Amino acid sequence: MKRFAVTALVIIFLFPFTQAQNKSNAAQEQKNVPPATTVPVRNQPEEQPEARTEEPKPQTPAEAPRALSAEKAAHWDMREVAPVTSKHQVTVNGKTLHYTASAGRLPIRDISGNTEAEMFFVAYTLDGADPSRRPVTFAFNGGPGSASIWLHMGALGPRKVALQKPEGTLPQPPYRLEDNPYTPLDKTDIVLIDAIGTGFSRPADLEKGRKFWGLRGDIEAFGEFIRMYITRYERWSSPLFILGESYGTTRAAGISGYLSEKGINFAGISLLSSIIDYESVLTTRRNNEGYINTLPSYTMVAYYHKKLAPELLADQAKTRAQVEAFAAGEYSQALAKGDTLGEAEHNEIVNKLAYFTGLKKDVIEQVNMLVDVRTFTTNLLSDQKLVVGRLDGRYAGPNPNTPGDVRQGGPQFFDPTSANTQAPFSAVFNDYIRRELGYRTDMPYAMTASDLTDQFRWDWGNQQGFADTASALRSAMAKNPWLKVQVLEGYYDLATPYFAANYAMNHLDLPPQFRKNISYATYEAGHMMYLHTPSHAKLQKDYESFMESCLPKE
Repeated sequence: MKRFAVTALVIIFLFPFTQAQNKSNAAQEQKNVPPATTVPVRNQPEEQPEARTEEPKPQTPAEAPRALSAEKAAHWDMREVAPVTSKHQVTVNGKTLHYTASAGRLPIRDISGNTEAEMFFVAYTLDGADPSRRPVTFAFNGGPGSASIWLHMGALGPRKVALQKPEGTLPQPPYRLEDNPYTPLDKTDIVLIDAIGTGFSRPADLEKGRKFWGLRGDIEAFGEFIRMYITRYERWSSPLFILGESYGTTRAAGISGYLSEKGINFAGISLLSSIIDYESVLTTRRNNEGYINTLPSYTMVAYYHKKLAPELLADQAKTRAQVEAFAAGEYSQALAKGDTLGEAEHNEIVNKLAYFTGLKKDVIEQVNMLVDVRTFTTNLLSDQKLVVGRLDGRYAGPNPNTPGDVRQGGPQFFDPTSANTQAPFSAVFNDYIRRELGYRTDMPYAMTASDLTDQFRWDWGNQQGFADTASALRSAMAKNPWLKVQVLEGYYDLATPYFAANYAMNHLDLPPQFRKNISYATYEAGHMMYLHTPSHAKLQKDYESFMESCLPKE
């Protein structure tokens, strides 16, 4: 049974809308789009940009998307500034690709044509390709309230953060860029989008921002951005794809349903570290599903750190099958009994939980068999005084917080994953966007909306239970029998566990002929599986194969 959702839900990523403009304004938008500014940058090929009918307007520091004084005033100038374009090249799969990078912002307007926000994007388009046949992928991270820096500089962009290989751990500063051999740019154009209030995306003011900081407003804003982009850049006939990560999968599922009502269908949707039904994930005292669906991921993390019995360490696939059967069977049935569970059965379940998680039995008893993520991450390696990662259980480190460091009622939650990634991604992106792409601005790049303002609060809407966009995805799939969905899962992800994602997809209530349009790919990594070099290479192949399966056969 669905239960009332907690308003302040856990943030799924690193802390991880407006009404659509009416058709009468579309022509005026196209007419008024400022010309792009072209800047010379790294690896620029000798060929020059196509001749334009209008002289590009140089972007001056004063015009470059608004500055620090505006940030302090919590009001942002919504005058449109031309995107900055630049030419580059990269080698992928042994082939040199010449491409154009465009960095800029698109306006999000209300029905009267007033600009309520601007959404920042970086688009990578292959030079010389036929846009009517060339796929385009719209990609974004989640949060809610996270910029898309992670997919941009970790997975999809032609340039990426250089981490220590193959595990993807923190390198010694200063941090540097490298070419990304696993970008899917050889198969698709890529548009990375920052949610309003993150990155360089800004609402006109904080009051307008609240309109977009919610489940519905966020979906409408991204939907309008996609409509605006394919209109301005003449991509209505292109095969359209969405790739969302974490809360971005919540958004992607919602967008698929929202835009299907407006005549925009997608060829494929990829859900990377998926969460489209929050009841399947959230561990509350009144929701057993979250505990059941997270348990197999605890086993996988304990397996990685060799905290399981020898027989469980002998064969990972066999162990995974065993814990999945236990979670969906005995454990689920025991939790359903609640206080009526007998002592002998209680003790048996505690023993098996200890067996499959590597936790001590007294820890499991303290939480009455309801092991949440914080209990697991802080206790698995407690004998070594280490905390394991929530976003990626492969990472471990000493907790920088002391027992006396009490914030908001308890010690601050520490995730070693963030400690290994946040500084390199921030430093590299801020250098890259200004120096290589030429998007020069004093405006700070907000990795999270909470970096922009302490007034950021997410509105989950009038849900009759837990947040859910699975129904929107089902609607899109039912209306478009050609739509395919790919689910990308990391075994060591405790934020969006793979078993919970499978549960949500298995309960879409789809007929068999539609279920065949769903495919899965798994990785020996966590939430951001692309941090792990072998998983990143596999991700490229899996995504490109998926796209190929979605395109018409000639």
